[in-house]
Amino acid sequence: MNGPRLERILASTALALILAALTSASATAQDTGAPTAATASEAAAAAGAAAVATSEAAPAPSAAPAAASEATATPKDAAAPAPAANPAVASEQAAAPDPLAALDPADRAVAEKIRDLLGAKNNAIFASKREHAAVEAFYQNRHLAPLWLDKGVENARAQAVIARLKNAAADGLNVNDYKTPTFAGLSADALAEAELKLTQTLLTYARHLQSGRFPYTRVSNNIELPQDPPDPAQVLAKIAEAADAGAALDGFSPPHEGYKKLKAMLAQMRAKAPAAKEIAQGQVLKLNAKAPMEDPRVPLLRDKLGLTGDASDLRYEAKLAEAVKKFQRANELPVTGNLDSKTITELNGPSRDKQIDTVISNMERWRWYPRDLGKAYVIVNLPDFTLRVMHNDAEAWSTRIVIGKPDMPTPLLSETMKYITINPTWNVPPSIVYNEYMPALQRDPTVLERQGLKLVYNRDGSVHIYQPPGEANALGRIRFNFPNRFLVYQHDTPDKYMFAHDVRAYSHGCMRVQDPAKYAEVLLDIARPSENWTADRIKRMFGTGEQDIQLPAQIWVLLTYQNAFVDDAGKLQIRRDVYNVDSRTLAAIKSERGMIEPMQERKREQEAVSTSQRRPGAGAPRNVSFFEALFGFGSRPMQGRPVPPRGITR
Repeated sequence: MNGPRLERILASTALALILAALTSASATAQDTGAPTAATASEAAAAAGAAAVATSEAAPAPSAAPAAASEATATPKDAAAPAPAANPAVASEQAAAPDPLAALDPADRAVAEKIRDLLGAKNNAIFASKREHAAVEAFYQNRHLAPLWLDKGVENARAQAVIARLKNAAADGLNVNDYKTPTFAGLSADALAEAELKLTQTLLTYARHLQSGRFPYTRVSNNIELPQDPPDPAQVLAKIAEAADAGAALDGFSPPHEGYKKLKAMLAQMRAKAPAAKEIAQGQVLKLNAKAPMEDPRVPLLRDKLGLTGDASDLRYEAKLAEAVKKFQRANELPVTGNLDSKTITELNGPSRDKQIDTVISNMERWRWYPRDLGKAYVIVNLPDFTLRVMHNDAEAWSTRIVIGKPDMPTPLLSETMKYITINPTWNVPPSIVYNEYMPALQRDPTVLERQGLKLVYNRDGSVHIYQPPGEANALGRIRFNFPNRFLVYQHDTPDKYMFAHDVRAYSHGCMRVQDPAKYAEVLLDIARPSENWTADRIKRMFGTGEQDIQLPAQIWVLLTYQNAFVDDAGKLQIRRDVYNVDSRTLAAIKSERGMIEPMQERKREQEAVSTSQRRPGAGAPRNVSFFEALFGFGSRPMQGRPVPPRGITR
């Protein structure tokens, strides 16, 4: 018998042995109840071993063992059991612990309903999907145990939180916005619903207390502030872990001193303290030097204006008339020196109810600002036309400022001061170039030369106008840079006379500082304390070349709108609503309710503005930041926020 034929016979014999073993194993398993797959596998293994032995006795080409291997695999796969039939898996499933087993029976019934409510697709209890997801994760982590119930009864935590919610008016909030459920006498289903409703009310209250009741865009687009709502998961964790849940809610209030003072003043005003005396309307009082008019209202008028005098002196004399003039000028009334009806109304100020509304709207705006301002920050109060530098919880320095005109208001924002520029170049923005200077140039070809301005025609036909550094520069000698998307900054000015005015809203949005050299000294003393910067040293740098001084220490700049604030003497101060921000805030408080969602990310070019910190040194051509392109660094004139020169608008 030749080799190939013998090989075929051996392969056929091996295959027959395998099939026979499988058939026998299957039959045995059916008779005994033993697992078929295991028996068949053992039989196949034995047959395989026999085949290998045969193969070793008579070597064959490699194709024969491969065929045997395939034949072995096919029946083994066919005999694989279904997963459900695996007793190990079934045992594992049976041993899974019950997450609700440890709960009191009364709480367990509530927990089961909580699970159903949170799992429902059309759950309308929570304000957003994000909030719903946070609440669901919170309850799952506590095995669905109620937060506000113990053994089916309202617990101390619920009582403390409900009491705090009912006192929402103390923070200038509307208690009617925070519905609190009643837990007594409810079924398990109703208790579960009340549980989740109180959770939702808690989250709403914490959000309103920390970041406000509506997005600030309802008030103005001239605002860029964090307005950062709390994370729902963190709110729930904090309340669940607190020894006093009601007191823990206080932690979501703004920590700023200005807010705390307004809150205390609001409580005092609501306690119905005696209302301030009002000057009665009556005849117009005019100055008559030879025969002064006498009137019983004069002592109260002197008191309102901060003048001293004998209560029995009823004469309307020159000193009093001059004080009336000053008041009229500060409040944009006709400066006559006469005590007329409009002056009396302004002197009496808003009614107590209106004052309370003003305090509440100012408290609302405090919620939009960053919480942690560090050890040093600059706070500007626009309606008060003041700038204060705060360091280690104390006022280090303050000064008067000029702010934007009502039709070009200074924005509300928070940014960090990055550097100070000595001898800045003023680069006139295209809007001012084409709307103001080009028409003026047509009327008077010498206008730019007289203002010390330079005109450059670009290759594309556009026009660039700039003012080199110098004493007459519109930005003065110093510019303070805190890059922002509004392109506003603080700077010196050659027009010092404006600081003598009580109402100082004259600029195109930037802030002019009365004593910029001293301001620079104070900032540098904080940021670079070991370098002995002084106002005199800074003034010695005045010249014709721009120089930047970096501020490595973080100093926040807050542009705020406090037309109601409590002064150092504890007295409530009310300022004119120069930009109508307060009236719009109050209108939104009374009409708007909504979620505070994270603010949208800025566009790329706006982000470049807020992150630009310094100008690189001179050298090879480079890419400039958006802020550099606007303010102009080095020898190349760029654009900046406008403060037009005298003769056009300043």
